[in-house]
Amino acid sequence: MMMQGIRNAGQTWLGKLLVAILFSILIGSFAIWGIGDIFRGASRNTVATVGKTDIDIEKVRTAYQAELQRLSRRFRQNISPEQARMFGIDQQVLSRLITEAAMDSDATARGLTLSNDMVAQSIIEDQSFRGSSGQFDRGMFNELLRQSGLNEAMYVREQRSAIVRNQLAESISGLTAAPVAMQEAAHRYRNEQRVLSFFEVPPAAVGEIAVPADDVLRKFYDERKAAFRAPEYRTASLLILTPQTLADPTAVTDADAAAHYERIKTRFGRPERRTIQQIVFPNQSEAAAALEKIKAGSSFEDIAKERNISDADLTLGSFTRTEMLDQAVATAAFALAANAVSDPVQGAFGYALVRATAVEPESLRPLAEVVADVRMDLALSTAVRILNEIHDKVEDQRASARPLTEIARDLKLPLTVLGPVDRNRQSNGGQPLATVPMLEQVVEAMFRADIGTDNEPVRTRDNGYVWHDLSAIEPARERSFDEVRNTVIVQWQQDEVTTRLQARAREITDRIAKGEAFEAAAASVQAEVKTSPALTRASSLPEFPANVLTVAFGAPLNAAQSADLGPERGRMVFRVLSASTPPFLRSTQEAENVSQQLGLALGDDLLAQYVSALQARLGVRINQQTLRNATGGGDS
Repeated sequence: MMMQGIRNAGQTWLGKLLVAILFSILIGSFAIWGIGDIFRGASRNTVATVGKTDIDIEKVRTAYQAELQRLSRRFRQNISPEQARMFGIDQQVLSRLITEAAMDSDATARGLTLSNDMVAQSIIEDQSFRGSSGQFDRGMFNELLRQSGLNEAMYVREQRSAIVRNQLAESISGLTAAPVAMQEAAHRYRNEQRVLSFFEVPPAAVGEIAVPADDVLRKFYDERKAAFRAPEYRTASLLILTPQTLADPTAVTDADAAAHYERIKTRFGRPERRTIQQIVFPNQSEAAAALEKIKAGSSFEDIAKERNISDADLTLGSFTRTEMLDQAVATAAFALAANAVSDPVQGAFGYALVRATAVEPESLRPLAEVVADVRMDLALSTAVRILNEIHDKVEDQRASARPLTEIARDLKLPLTVLGPVDRNRQSNGGQPLATVPMLEQVVEAMFRADIGTDNEPVRTRDNGYVWHDLSAIEPARERSFDEVRNTVIVQWQQDEVTTRLQARAREITDRIAKGEAFEAAAASVQAEVKTSPALTRASSLPEFPANVLTVAFGAPLNAAQSADLGPERGRMVFRVLSASTPPFLRSTQEAENVSQQLGLALGDDLLAQYVSALQARLGVRINQQTLRNATGGGDS
């Protein structure tokens, strides 16, 4: 059941991402931690015992909830208890606690500890506890402890243990250097290049595949009945509310559209931009006197030099009107002709003479060209408000256990029927499905629901909602031969083409091995010999799929080989013309990166062996029932 659940969860973006992350953690955890699964004679409040150390139910519960909150923040979606168990979060959390307990026991046995001063210094230097000044903030420290459910003594104790564990782990795995031979092998694997001479044997090369007799098809069907089973299908009524479905641009008046255009018109082009210079004076009289000098023939730059203003400080920059902080200066600057000097302007920093040295005129599409977009934008804004009101009405009625059909009728909203649809979002019979936002998430929710149950709506990317009421479930079943006869024919023919292509390619490679020219072999299937570019194992070219590269990099030079290209292309026959590897230079950045990666991997292996041996020596016992109680999966 758990494996089925994992497969089901893996159909969603969240599931796929969680499965990838958590399985990598979990597999590594069990490889490192080597947890036993035997428990005898322990308290029902003890989840696990490591040597003489008990891990109680509250500690597991606290760590488990903290991990759920962390993952929920990371994926921006709540993780249900069912999903958590499905992904093994409970086991992963317990594994971490067991490892910590084992390493703490070893540190104690070795007499390893940390002074109070070093613990205090580590807390003071923790970025999490620094306030706006960049220094340690006692108030922030206390608040974060409160949120974590810890007091200061508990946190100091945990911090001391964590630092000791890290130092112990670092002493075992840190600075592990990969042998040069390993680095060279990794270099060869990553950078070896091969050039192929190849041609393709198309499906047509095996001739037309006739439909066989029914007894052949029935035998084929009987041997593969599971492949022809009908999956479970579900049908649901959906109430879809999004800003797009509620927006009514025809209800926007011309006056409202014009006013909204003024607010958002920068979306439809470029506003006027000016390069602004200014000279600031302490009072109006000095500014006026300077202006008179300019009128008499002095330049703006001459006045700036008199006041010891550098060229860099003279120019404020290039701005639109709204980008300028001092709007008094902006008003004066945007009223000037290019290179004209303003009258004294009382700005934020004193009286100023202002000049615009460059003017980029505005380039805006007029309202007449974009009125449809303006109306829709305003209609969407209105729709968001209406949507929130309708959402509350729907939720109120859902709380009264009313079905969506009645709610939609009362609120005069349309319903959409989705299905029958399977977990892979394929319809029964291949008919097109209704257009539904967040289809993957909606189908996932349908397969978690039951008929007659209240379900949480699916949120759309534009802050809309999709409610669903499950109306029908068609269980998975075995289809009869008569139902799937046409599908069986297609599958039999595809398998037969694959089999015959394998035989034909084998015959061709055998002829080449006996001396037939490569070009002559290609001509026998009306194919053209081509030469590949230099390929590596990591090459990503549609013409050379991964299975071709795997065969090519395991083949000897000039030996004819073949590989499958799929039902559309047939098979590729090829030989390796050349194989080369660039020299291994330890001084390159790539070599340094590879060395570090290999060193980290070796360090992880050493740490895994240490923890595994440590747990085997101490002994680990687990009470799975108490674990389920701690994580909400059993009776407490």
